[in-house]
Amino acid sequence: MIAIDFGTSNSTLGLASPQGSRLLPLEQDHLVIPSAIFFNLEEDCVQFGRAAITAYTRHYEGRLLRALKSVLGSSLVEEATQIGQEKIALREVIRKFIAHLKGIAERHAGRDIARVIFGRPVWFVDDDTTLDRLAQSQLESIAHSCGFTEVHFQYEPIAAALDYESGVAKEELALIADIGGGTSDFSIVRVSPKRHRLPDRRQDILANTGVHVGGTDFDKWLSLGQVMPHLGYKSHYRGKADRELPSSVFFDLATWHRIAFLNGRQTSSLLREMHQYAARPELVHRLMRVVREQTGHQLASDVERAKIDLSCGASTSVQLPYVDEGLVLAFNSPDFERSVAGLTDKIGQSIRECVRNSGVSADRVDTLFLTGGTSSLSFVRDACSRAVPQARVIEGDKFGSVGLGLTIQANVLMKATVA
Repeated sequence: MIAIDFGTSNSTLGLASPQGSRLLPLEQDHLVIPSAIFFNLEEDCVQFGRAAITAYTRHYEGRLLRALKSVLGSSLVEEATQIGQEKIALREVIRKFIAHLKGIAERHAGRDIARVIFGRPVWFVDDDTTLDRLAQSQLESIAHSCGFTEVHFQYEPIAAALDYESGVAKEELALIADIGGGTSDFSIVRVSPKRHRLPDRRQDILANTGVHVGGTDFDKWLSLGQVMPHLGYKSHYRGKADRELPSSVFFDLATWHRIAFLNGRQTSSLLREMHQYAARPELVHRLMRVVREQTGHQLASDVERAKIDLSCGASTSVQLPYVDEGLVLAFNSPDFERSVAGLTDKIGQSIRECVRNSGVSADRVDTLFLTGGTSSLSFVRDACSRAVPQARVIEGDKFGSVGLGLTIQANVLMKATVA
């Protein structure tokens, strides 16, 4: 049986067997693969992960798609994107990525694999049970189309709790904060070395909450706040100081999974009209160049890199010659923190709700266990700590804890089946 943590930004793959559970290398010795797929039209092949991103940045002709998990629970799953001379539905793009992971696992195991457990956020779609069920159903259907006959799901923060629990010496009450690329998920869990391998842990889960806020949202608002104004965002039509240019194209360009939909006649027509009547046509010219030359993902990658730099420093800069020759943008932490304050507040609110729902007071939480790449941001960590101020902070494997926990769960399921 295998475990797949299909993440918005990154994914991991675990193999459960009688000999033990482990994460598998996905690209050379890397245990984490970017959730990216590139349709390489020059070499007529499909590439995944780092190879996909490298081919894109080396300007091979083709299409890069990222953050595909974000479309689950919406009609976008069935929408098609133009790739060469054909259109491919995003459902099929996700299927190719999942099938790629399945193929890696089968090569390691030396046999076909029909059983899988996926991690899932507490909410695929915030506070909408119908769309949330739809998202899981869509992923389950895609898994079946890859050849899996048995598909299980586990909440991602519960999986992270299983990873943390494998190293505890005594019973604790832990807040598990999994702040990933697309969602932030929280659980209050009773962890114990004595109960670690029990198949049914429902009584130990005191509360779950989640919010559809993650690293790609921080990328988006950093881009809208500090990059898109240099391409015309928030600028006006000529002679109409009260009328801004349409914002939709800027939001799409700042949103990983929407970038692919900019390459169409409707967008081209809109951009020409914006350029013709803009008060600052030179800014819209930059926007038109990015869309025409399909460097939107490169721009998003540079914004993401700036975010990562700001997680460990006060300032950084990014060179954007593909937007405009000589264009260099400076970023600083205070401006970034202000631009995403609303997102940080939502994370804090979700944690406080989780504590309330658990029926225990915040000062009774022993441990705050942080995982997920976005937990690297200092102000996000601070928001988590403020909600449970007495808890000691433990930082898990930012990209591997959920996958490791899912693999532990897969091993438990295997043993339960044998028993």
